[in-house]
Amino acid sequence: MFSNISWTLLVASLPTSGATARMRLWRAIKALGCAPLRDGAYLLPTGNDRELALSELADRTNAEGGQAWMVDVAPRSAHDETAFVALFDRAEEYGDFVGRLNEARKQFEKQTPVEVLKIVRRLRKDLESLKRIDFFPGDASAAADAAWADFEGAANVLLSPDEPRAEARSIPRLSISDYLGRTWATRQHLWVDRVASAWFIRRFIDPGARFLWLDSPTQCPQDALGFDFDEAAFTHVGDKVSFEVLLASFGLEGDKALVKLAALVHALDVGGPINPEASGFEAILSGARARLPDDDALLSEFSAVLDSLYVHYGKDSPP
Repeated sequence: MFSNISWTLLVASLPTSGATARMRLWRAIKALGCAPLRDGAYLLPTGNDRELALSELADRTNAEGGQAWMVDVAPRSAHDETAFVALFDRAEEYGDFVGRLNEARKQFEKQTPVEVLKIVRRLRKDLESLKRIDFFPGDASAAADAAWADFEGAANVLLSPDEPRAEARSIPRLSISDYLGRTWATRQHLWVDRVASAWFIRRFIDPGARFLWLDSPTQCPQDALGFDFDEAAFTHVGDKVSFEVLLASFGLEGDKALVKLAALVHALDVGGPINPEASGFEAILSGARARLPDDDALLSEFSAVLDSLYVHYGKDSPP
């Protein structure tokens, strides 16, 4: 062996009858990221449960009237191994993806926020799907990540024009005892990062916190602690949203439930991998914001939702 890469070959003859079954199996082979070789042979590097997925595909092929076998293979030279790896070069797919980003971005100004959001979510799923089958990421993957960051940033400017700009600084560790009985302030019409941050402040930092909901950040009193707006005491820093900055500031990054909740807030606020609860969270918050009379009522009601999610994320295993 010339490296620690191991390889599996699926040798398959797809069913000769039943176009639906053939198409389903072919799509499954493609979704796994197999490299097609001649004469019905499909190569895949092992790891990350790919062998199990390939084995299930072989069983399905046999069950639907085809024939399939799995074979462990090894290259006989460094040259052969390089050729194996080259079969999984995703540069063309990444180039196509970046091209679609550029075309989608040109349409932003003509589209409604809802249309922009749908496009962002669809393209995010496309990128995640591509990364799942990029077994040997390189320059093309890095370039696509950079293009995606620019694209997502442009979309966020349109979707949330008042969102704070991330600051480039360190996050100092603070003592909770210095932040009790304070007045906290953020922009009114609470959305994901702000409502989660307000809940976190009252739940973990300052149980007696008083909140001001500002028409404009310029209205923030000097003695109030601002959060989630430019130049606030707690706002976006680097790649962290305000909720994540609060966790880091008060040393609560070790709480696994808060970390999972932070991932949900981050994804809905600035983008990223969407977890299963995200769409429901966003829908409930949207409905509550439209239904309730003010931000005090919204925070009161949505705190129960966040309490429940916190308990859910803290479970050691699903029910």
